[in-house]
Amino acid sequence: MTELVFRAEPYTKSCEAKVVSADERGIRLDRTVFYAESGGQMGDTGVLRLADGRTVQIANTVKGDSHDDVLHVPVAGSELPAAGATVNAEIDWDRRHRLMRMHTCLHLLSSIIKGDVTGGQVSDGKGRLDFNLPDTALDKIHITAELNRLVGEDHPVQSRWITDEELMAKPELVRTMSVKPPMGSGRVRLLEIEGVDLQPCGGTHVARTGEIGAVEVTKIENKGRQNRRVNIAFAV
Repeated sequence: MTELVFRAEPYTKSCEAKVVSADERGIRLDRTVFYAESGGQMGDTGVLRLADGRTVQIANTVKGDSHDDVLHVPVAGSELPAAGATVNAEIDWDRRHRLMRMHTCLHLLSSIIKGDVTGGQVSDGKGRLDFNLPDTALDKIHITAELNRLVGEDHPVQSRWITDEELMAKPELVRTMSVKPPMGSGRVRLLEIEGVDLQPCGGTHVARTGEIGAVEVTKIENKGRQNRRVNIAFAV
């Protein structure tokens, strides 16, 4: 199991770690700032810096055999570090920060559109949510205005934890039909945008909505009889 530094400290850009193992699947560290692809959010990229000066470029980060098992996937052809080696794990911060801004913005989107979320994707500079919305017309201009209003109000964003039992007693907190919150460890992480949104989420987020910047709804698509896909991007 890997210590997930980003969970409590999403703004931490690097950390010292030891290599637990390295094979064709990826590199395991005892602790990491790299977010593993999950919940619709892309995995982090970056570099591992070894004590002898060598570097290993990380092309992606994915989950291993369990929720807290993180695999750092190196660029093809990379020389793998030896088990026990000390490394400095450093993420591509500019890319991560864009993902944090977009993921937080998708929470704003889900607070504006009232419907169960059937899917989503947090990408670099853009994102989308799919909603179960039979017989509902969505207004791109209105949603864009509401998103930017909530961004401009600069609401605080923070995480907190509740027990599995507390979440089961409040099923209305779970609005994602395709991604269920990880349960079984005894507690679940909630992401709260003060006065706006509260739901389980294990992703990385900015500290205030004002940090997101201007956004726009780029396209609304019909993906089936009831499914509506709302695409958003950072405004140029």
